[in-house]
Amino acid sequence: MKVKTILVSQPEPKIENSPYFDLQEKNKVKIDFRPFIHVEGVSAKEIRHQKIDLHDYTAIILTSRNAVDHFFRIAEEMRFKVPDTMKYFCQSEAVAYYLQKYVVYRKRKIYVGKRTFAELSPLIKKYKDEKFLLPNTDKVKPTILETLDALGVNWKQATFYRTVVSDLSDLANVYYDVLVFFSPSGIESLFQNFPDFQQNDTRIAVFGNTTIKAVEEKGLRVDIAAPTPETPSMTMALEKYIEKVNKGK
Repeated sequence: MKVKTILVSQPEPKIENSPYFDLQEKNKVKIDFRPFIHVEGVSAKEIRHQKIDLHDYTAIILTSRNAVDHFFRIAEEMRFKVPDTMKYFCQSEAVAYYLQKYVVYRKRKIYVGKRTFAELSPLIKKYKDEKFLLPNTDKVKPTILETLDALGVNWKQATFYRTVVSDLSDLANVYYDVLVFFSPSGIESLFQNFPDFQQNDTRIAVFGNTTIKAVEEKGLRVDIAAPTPETPSMTMALEKYIEKVNKGK
């Protein structure tokens, strides 16, 4: 069956040169974007209930742009003036770059990993005397916690924001040829919104092994998977599949 419509379970890209727009134009398919999950910040009161006092920490571990936003939001709500001496350990360059929204980059002590948390951990280990705070989601990856424990540093994790299932009830009678997922949370949202979901002819595209596992555990079929050596990105995987099934269009 040919592919004419695709639903991507993420917000619409804000950049004009997104590969999704190129894919849509080149292959004459309709691509819609809809976040299946969204983030909600917790209140300063909830942070206090977690026995977190921002004055106690000398270093912040930031794994995402959401973590950056919600750390500074809570600091403002608590009227905590983040000291110039605060150290920031950012999982990737993208997170470090985003930090500039809140601090003067050249005047702060910022340490940057390459991409994964494992690549950031040697930098954290160098500063064993610091008191680290990990502001994160309620669904923090267990490997992050295990890595920090193994480093033997003084650290604490706190839930600054939560991943929440979005209301998709308006899509109940809408059909798409392909549904695109990037996390197990997206699959969870699909079934919370549509408990009786049947895949039938709908193709499912997934990114990452944990997402593949979540799809298969629900008894669904994975039709398009990324990353692979041939298709390192989701758009490349979609394009390869579309070119295959839309032949003779």
